[in-house]
Amino acid sequence: MNNSNAANKMISKVEGREFTVERIFNAPRELVFRAFAEAEHLKRWFGPKGWPIVVNNLDFREGGVWHFCMKCTDESQQHYGMESWSKVVYQEIVEPERIVYTDAFSDAEGNITEGMPQTLITLSFLEHEGKTKLLSHAEYATEEALKTVLDMGMLEGITSTWDNLEEFLEQMQ
Repeated sequence: MNNSNAANKMISKVEGREFTVERIFNAPRELVFRAFAEAEHLKRWFGPKGWPIVVNNLDFREGGVWHFCMKCTDESQQHYGMESWSKVVYQEIVEPERIVYTDAFSDAEGNITEGMPQTLITLSFLEHEGKTKLLSHAEYATEEALKTVLDMGMLEGITSTWDNLEEFLEQMQ
């Protein structure tokens, strides 16, 4: 499955148990990288619209953990009031080129939620004609695990999150 949204230049592809998303941002690579590396930046843009970060513990280094909670604060959404906890463990950081991490659903204490899909994500920050091409490559254990998160609205969530990132980057320049 391929999906291209001309309005925001998001391209996504599902192949087997792999999911890739790419988008070009009108910002220098170093700034886009910092948006992912600094807690004060992440809390301003990360998450779909109506799902701000309410807990944000970030240790941005190889082996470090980012434990966070998003909460639906938009009363018009069906999940209003719901919380979503996640635990990220950084595997590799090559500034400003690449961030590799595992991402898992968790509880408030950081315990991985059993039975929920985990993923290995590689974010690549590529210089592209004075802008930045951001490429997210996610690998799941099985095709079924990928289907589970797609059915939960992951593509829509990433699209909304990256729309927020675009607005944040415009404000930062």
